[in-house]
Amino acid sequence: PKEVWQNFELLNAVPRASKKEKEIIAYVKAFGNKLNLPVYEDEVGNLIIKKPASIGMETKPTICLQGHLDMVHQKNNDTIFDFATEGIKMYVDGDWVKAKGTTLGADNGLGVAAILTILESKTIVHPPIEALFTIDEETGMTGALALKGGLLDATYMLNLDTEEDDDLTIGCAGGIDITGSGTYNMVEPNVESISYKVTVRGLTGGHSGVDIHKGRGNANKIMNRLLYTLQEKCTVQIVSIEGGSLRNAIPRESVVVLNVPILQKNIFEELVKFEEIIYNTENIFTDPNLVLEIEPQAVLINGMDTLNQKLLLSALYTLPNGIYRMDSNIAGLVQTSNNLAKVSLANGTFSIKCLTRSSLDTEKMDLANTIKSSFDLMQATTTYGGTYPGWTPNPQSDLVKLMVEKYKSLNNGEAPTVSAIHAGLECGILGTNYPTMQMISFGPTIHGAHSPDEKASISSAQKFWKYLLAVLGSF
Repeated sequence: PKEVWQNFELLNAVPRASKKEKEIIAYVKAFGNKLNLPVYEDEVGNLIIKKPASIGMETKPTICLQGHLDMVHQKNNDTIFDFATEGIKMYVDGDWVKAKGTTLGADNGLGVAAILTILESKTIVHPPIEALFTIDEETGMTGALALKGGLLDATYMLNLDTEEDDDLTIGCAGGIDITGSGTYNMVEPNVESISYKVTVRGLTGGHSGVDIHKGRGNANKIMNRLLYTLQEKCTVQIVSIEGGSLRNAIPRESVVVLNVPILQKNIFEELVKFEEIIYNTENIFTDPNLVLEIEPQAVLINGMDTLNQKLLLSALYTLPNGIYRMDSNIAGLVQTSNNLAKVSLANGTFSIKCLTRSSLDTEKMDLANTIKSSFDLMQATTTYGGTYPGWTPNPQSDLVKLMVEKYKSLNNGEAPTVSAIHAGLECGILGTNYPTMQMISFGPTIHGAHSPDEKASISSAQKFWKYLLAVLGSF
């Protein structure tokens, strides 16, 4: 639909990183004001725009259309791009819309674009509409957490943030951010040494919730395995580590600077080549483009002391990553997991960031304590933040039944998949202040969310749009 893609293009011209939504908030407010619709902004920047029903739909129940304004800003290391000043550079490749070396912003830009299109339309048939645009969904859901009760009157909420067009999502996992941080001693290399930059790159990455069960390589885990092996077989000293980027993205790259004794130069280089063969063999199906690179550096810099280095590498080896437990009731659904998202070390300090997810709050905290124990081993300080609840499925709700039947009527009797998702959705949080509101999440097909491989299907967007309009006319 031309109008949806036009609104998506306009959104993608506006910087909208999580926690930096000032410009996109102003854009959407201006959009609503231009339509002479009432616009409300709460204390944190969430926006509510209300639109009266179309003629003949005035007595129908109010519908809340909901999406989040922020997007994941991630790019490949070799991509020159400034998210703060440049619009996303999009292009069409067959049935897919993609971005050049960066995330596309279809998560959740396409959902938001669809809502804006409905708000500005003079021909779409719909009940009374409350459009809710939340902020900071991707890095803590602070917008949803801060939204107060009593602001919305809707009976039903349609969250437009699911990424397969045949899925109706009716439940989700909760999550918690876990950070380990600490200090170490900076010392000179023990003997005459040479400095190297070692890079793990080319991994597939992806969403740390919905893709966690696919067994994709984690750059931080692979780099730590390499460092642990090198430490066992030759003398290496860590100068710096920079691996991963965002908590909700499976890390694709990690870069380490090391000091190596000149006399061990050859054995070091051979070990890296040998380990690359091993990792490529193990990850050939999930990460076929995995590469280990080594590059000599011109300057020798003091690095980490031996004791703290051993503690760090051993503790990171024990730290859980990936699936912790599968759901025993819903086949194929991950119940609890952890993503070792970001490792940063330099100049005497280190920081390790994880995102732990679970549909059970008790098991979420059990895994959090397991991770804290790993941090304890490296004498790190553990902090928790960004916790949010899960969303309990209700497959028998009136909304689910309506949407299943409408989907079947549009798709030759084929039924959609009705399921929960191992990722955070705002419905679980919003439901705490709006417990009687029935909710469901759906959307167009988007692959590779949270990574520079993100792409949105054009034909799926057409299918989603037709379905959304049919649902709005059915209440």
